[in-house]
Amino acid sequence: MPAHAIAAVVYKPTDNIEALLARAARALGERGVRLGGVLQHDIATVIEDPCAMQLENLETGESIPLSQELGRGSISCRVDPDALAQGSMAVRGAIERGVELVIINKFGAQEVSGAGLRDEMAETVVAGVPLLTAVGERFLPEWKEFTGGEGVLLEPTLDAILAWWSAPRAD
Repeated sequence: MPAHAIAAVVYKPTDNIEALLARAARALGERGVRLGGVLQHDIATVIEDPCAMQLENLETGESIPLSQELGRGSISCRVDPDALAQGSMAVRGAIERGVELVIINKFGAQEVSGAGLRDEMAETVVAGVPLLTAVGERFLPEWKEFTGGEGVLLEPTLDAILAWWSAPRAD
């Protein structure tokens, strides 16, 4: 159990945060940590949709398509609300089943605006389950406001994440 129940990996646009969180989830899972939550993955093999994304349910391994087709030339948000609802159910179910750690891919534009998986992040912490997420540098003020300054900010490295998880809890 980590010393701080909330951790956010602070990243720049040039950091491959999705790959880092996937490596962290794999490493923690190999250590026997029961994981819940969702990670976002780009689907690079979809030629007709270079922005295709999916969510991975960390508890079950299920893939949830995250992008919706809006038609040629659309500039609207492509995040499928149904996929977010499925991601929400995955997080809430994982909390109910007693996972040790919830990982949610990021606190991004959706969460800043009050949508996305913002409520699930709060529910995770209220339930007493540690939360690991990522926050882009540009959203750091909103993250600090959302958390009330609680938690810890991590460098975008696997070592920093694993050290956070392994830190003794100060009770």
